[in-house]
Amino acid sequence: MKSEVASIIQRIERTLYGDPWYGKAILSILDEVDGRLAHVQKSGSPHSLLAILYHMNAWATFTLKSIRKEPFNHAKQGEDGDWPLLNVKTYTWKKELSNYKKLHKEIVTELQKLDDSFLVEMVAERKYNFRFLLNGLLEHNIYHAGQIALLSKLSAA
Repeated sequence: MKSEVASIIQRIERTLYGDPWYGKAILSILDEVDGRLAHVQKSGSPHSLLAILYHMNAWATFTLKSIRKEPFNHAKQGEDGDWPLLNVKTYTWKKELSNYKKLHKEIVTELQKLDDSFLVEMVAERKYNFRFLLNGLLEHNIYHAGQIALLSKLSAA
């Protein structure tokens, strides 16, 4: 059976492209960011817009690699690499946004191959299952998209 996996896929797609309950779709929010302001760290904010998007990508990468059962280097990605200082010549809003879109398309593609029994499997090196991870990724994306929306408005002001 694939009803719960299908529901998760639908929620991912709705939050990214559709008409989610909470307001604007995530990609609509991210597409509106002025890439020239992405490195700016507004007073009172611990992170720039780009750093937040990079952080979102780190967890999407963790999710994708976990689904694929691929090794994940925690020293370079995930917790330890969560909030690195980003070189403005290497990391751009355009590149990170493209990576965000690519990662989420790949997550959906991988999920389409699986059935609901996958959701109760434990994530490698974690104390939670894939249902928790995927729901967490959705919540994490929505939370940080809200931060980006607010900081983007403050940066433009």
